[in-house]
Amino acid sequence: MAFTKHHALAASLLVSQIAGQSGFATSDRSDDAFSFVQPAEWPILGPYGNSPEVLPSPNTTGHGGWEDAFQRAQAFVDQLTVEEKALMVTGAEGPCVGNIQPIERLGFNGLCLQDGPLSIRYADYASVFSAGVSAACTWDRDILHERGMAMGKEFKGKGAHVALAPVCGALGRSGYAGRNWEGFSPDQYLTGIATAQTIMGFQDAGVQATAKHYIGNEQETQRNPTFAKNGSLTAKDQEAISSNIDDRTMHEAYLWPFANAVKANVASVMCSYQRLNGSYACQNTKAQNGLLKGELGFQGYIMSDWGAVHSGVASMEGGLDMNMPGGLGSYGFTFKDAGSYFGGNVSAAIRNGSIPESRVDDMIHRIMTPYYLFGQDKENYPLVDPSSVPLNTNFGPRSQWDRQDWSAMVGGESSRDVRSNHSALIRKHANAATVLLKNANNALPLKAPRSIAIFGNDAGNPTEGFYNQDNYEFGNLVVGGGSGTGRLTYLDTPLDALKRKAYEDGALLQQWLNNTLIAESDVTDLWIAPEPEVCIVMLKTWAEEADDRESLGFDWNGEAVVNSVAKACGNTVVVTHSAGINLYPFADHPNVTAIIAAHYPGTESGQSMIDTLYGINNPSGKLPYTVAYDGDDYNAPPVTSVGNNTGQYAWQVYFEEGLEIDYRHFDAKNIDVRYEFGFGLSYSTFELSDLSIEPVQTDITSEPEDLPIAPGGNPALWETLYNVSATVTNTGDRDGAQVAQLYVAFPDSAPEGTPVQQLRGFEKPYLCAGESKQVSFEIMRRDLSYWDVVSQQWLIPEGEFKFSVGFSSRDFRVDGAATVVDA
Repeated sequence: MAFTKHHALAASLLVSQIAGQSGFATSDRSDDAFSFVQPAEWPILGPYGNSPEVLPSPNTTGHGGWEDAFQRAQAFVDQLTVEEKALMVTGAEGPCVGNIQPIERLGFNGLCLQDGPLSIRYADYASVFSAGVSAACTWDRDILHERGMAMGKEFKGKGAHVALAPVCGALGRSGYAGRNWEGFSPDQYLTGIATAQTIMGFQDAGVQATAKHYIGNEQETQRNPTFAKNGSLTAKDQEAISSNIDDRTMHEAYLWPFANAVKANVASVMCSYQRLNGSYACQNTKAQNGLLKGELGFQGYIMSDWGAVHSGVASMEGGLDMNMPGGLGSYGFTFKDAGSYFGGNVSAAIRNGSIPESRVDDMIHRIMTPYYLFGQDKENYPLVDPSSVPLNTNFGPRSQWDRQDWSAMVGGESSRDVRSNHSALIRKHANAATVLLKNANNALPLKAPRSIAIFGNDAGNPTEGFYNQDNYEFGNLVVGGGSGTGRLTYLDTPLDALKRKAYEDGALLQQWLNNTLIAESDVTDLWIAPEPEVCIVMLKTWAEEADDRESLGFDWNGEAVVNSVAKACGNTVVVTHSAGINLYPFADHPNVTAIIAAHYPGTESGQSMIDTLYGINNPSGKLPYTVAYDGDDYNAPPVTSVGNNTGQYAWQVYFEEGLEIDYRHFDAKNIDVRYEFGFGLSYSTFELSDLSIEPVQTDITSEPEDLPIAPGGNPALWETLYNVSATVTNTGDRDGAQVAQLYVAFPDSAPEGTPVQQLRGFEKPYLCAGESKQVSFEIMRRDLSYWDVVSQQWLIPEGEFKFSVGFSSRDFRVDGAATVVDA
């Protein structure tokens, strides 16, 4: 999708040539909304996004339970010199991926910020948990919280104060986006729940969580500007891509999970690399001051992504509170000769009046309040594990940054083992996340076959090490690349686990791990006769930061591997380890009897696979996205080229699909899919009955009560209006869990572009064979509201809502209706 495609779109988007006063034709209040304008000085470039200015940046008050910690933060700031204030808001070279320098005269030991969303990246003797996409497959609130808390304990054990996790942006607008696996789901409701539970887990463990990347960070291509070839760190040939998002889509889709994060009292939000409606996200006043700190009442601090700052005063005025990692240039740039937009420029700006000192004070209030809230000033809070220092490759050799005495931050026992019993948790989480996509003729669970063959380069041990982001041709893939990766201390591979099981059962096991050999061979020439009772094919799909996926197929000729094996083997079971969406063209092959999607399960990859194959685990995972028949069926590919347009502002992406991403798109266009959102099989069978829709409040109005803003926004939006319940029964002969999913269809009076149906609740009861349990869904006001761009308010539409409960977005078992607001 090139920029030039949208050139003709200008007329439909433009209402005015005046910056900040144009928008979609439905809005007459666009001074408060996101808007699109085409500045007159750029007539050739087509529509250019613009965000209205929202100043000043709101001050934090500690509202929402942070008041005592806020008072301590105020007392701390009152003691700082102007130079120390500049240090407090500017990252520095140091032992962690991000560092705020100690101020020892005040007893402040500094802040250690560490990646990432599934592991503490720069550490030894730490666990690699399942990825966000796998966690989303569990559809289990308790596991999501448990996973966050276990990670939080490891971060704290290694001396980190701030975890750069979880990820709720990229939301997943495009299935090709390189970092979707770090996040949860393209459904904002599911991602919102997963984000909040993860945050509460981290922070219950005493570590500050960071919701990232705010906002519209939906592709990796051109996420950063192209810098001038003269080596300048400020001159740019082309700016980063601009995510141009209309007001309603912003509120109902991309802002939604961040509202959950703020409601969960997240300590920090990381602003993203790309531009947003024309302005870099880390200085976008509407997004940061207007929406996050204003509308949502965010009390914490906004930190930049690494190298995402492109101004000093403008970023501070725009709501940015912490510049990371502190120097100029893109992520990974060495500090040695680099200055900073912050640093000494902050103290200079205060002294010359460019920025009010009160604004800098608020930045530090926001930074220090969660520090005190989580007791990170206590003497017993761990210092940074010294072993993390040489593992930190972000700044190159330590000699380049060892100009500051970091002894106040680094110390204690080296190579502390923080893994505890987490291997058992990782196995449990991987089992709950395993999605069974096909099980023809009850091919699974396996019944102690005596002859087994395993195929594919995903089965065995990695040949290039456990921390490799260049060549994963050979080896089990359980994590993607970039800052969201993890450093494996061990890996239980599928081949290792299958060897143990074959030995236990006295089975014959044969293996072929070279995809090229398998794809180009008649496999009957490879194995020992007779034909194996089961052939297990292991496929994988790599994804990483800074790159978008080129296809939705499997890597290393995976489809050909399956076809080669299935041609000869009548019982072919396919197991995939993948970053997210794949196409399954072999799903209809009669000899492919079962398909398992395991995504990125963490260190217990092998044993969790065996658990499902042999029925120790009854699979209960559900897809957090839609699997189409064809890659062209998806409607929002990344912008990967602007053709011959070399203009500075050429890179633009228009979120013209609005709310219709993933299943909402397939529903709106009535497109058949291979596996729908929320789909996943079990070894048992389940039914739903007894739907009940009960109002909690009477005389419900369309517009919410205008209450004082609290973390998460207007508290009225979080009030429960209805309780919906149903009974789930395990009608099979195996114990297991099932996810009951509630979808809501809005009345016809809702504005054009409202999705056909939207997820608004899920529960995952565990049921013994024959057992029944009631599940309940609390429906809040915001669940039944749309964002009205005219009144700039959440409104409940008049008319009848349809409530459907089922086991996927296209498998409803019970439904009912209710009129929420009378005409």
